[in-house]
Amino acid sequence: MTLEWQYQLRFDVSDAGTAEAVRRGDPALGRLFDVLTAHHALARCQFDAFAEYVAAAEAEGLENYPLYGWTKATIEDPAKKEKYQKSFTLYVDGQEVYAKEIADALERDLQPLVDAGLITRLSKYDTNPANNPQPPQRSSDQG
Repeated sequence: MTLEWQYQLRFDVSDAGTAEAVRRGDPALGRLFDVLTAHHALARCQFDAFAEYVAAAEAEGLENYPLYGWTKATIEDPAKKEKYQKSFTLYVDGQEVYAKEIADALERDLQPLVDAGLITRLSKYDTNPANNPQPPQRSSDQG
């Protein structure tokens, strides 16, 4: 049996103004949203996702949120906050990871926006643990 990895695309934009425009779905970014719509994709700000994770952990109890300490420290660090507010994860049909063919097609259609300078970095990740950093170890000061 061959295991097929799933994939995820992420992109960064250059400045806070562009990031805010992506977050609110500004029609001025029509080329970006046309590509996303064609692929049934949604751009999700990584900072927003981190902040929601922290809020959920604080509301529901830290014991079920092993990355709480790392995530909270990340969103409270001004440099990391700035970085992650300009970084977006692409969900396709509501899924965080998807087939390679889907990721490749989306990547191909976003490439012109990289070339035009709207997107400053486009990255594709797979679910193979050997290619990804493992979650930080939970320490006693994380909750």
